[in-house]
Amino acid sequence: MFVAAGSNIDPERNLARACAEIAAFWPDVLFSRAYRNAAVGFDGPDFINLVLGFSTDQPLDLVLRRLQEIEMLCGRPRNAPKWASRAMDLDVLLYGDRVEKTPVYTLPRPDLLRRPYMLGPLAEIAADVMHPTANKSIGELWREFDRDGHAMVPVTLAPR
Repeated sequence: MFVAAGSNIDPERNLARACAEIAAFWPDVLFSRAYRNAAVGFDGPDFINLVLGFSTDQPLDLVLRRLQEIEMLCGRPRNAPKWASRAMDLDVLLYGDRVEKTPVYTLPRPDLLRRPYMLGPLAEIAADVMHPTANKSIGELWREFDRDGHAMVPVTLAPR
């Protein structure tokens, strides 16, 4: 399973907390580097984003519930608006080769192929993973991605 993590409200602290919670629950987690990038879809402070991956055979609804609990621990209210600053945003990008659309989620996450702050960090930790609908590896998709106008500046976070 691969998850995007991002914050633009006290992002260093909130990402450190979220990453620690995720590592406690899924100890085999791998983290990409973190990147600072402009907010997308609204005016706001820059975000810091990263992608993480871990093994699980848990049902997706259980994983989503746990990720929402972590978002709330970091100060994100459940009714937070979609296009606004946030303390924590955890989005499932891929869950194996599952392709699903429900009122709650869509797999693979459609933004993955349009957002460099998702695709680039995912390519760091899962370049050989096949995207289940694009029929290309994540590494291939990243190499083909038009990065002009999508500045991502690597940042160092406190150890996770």
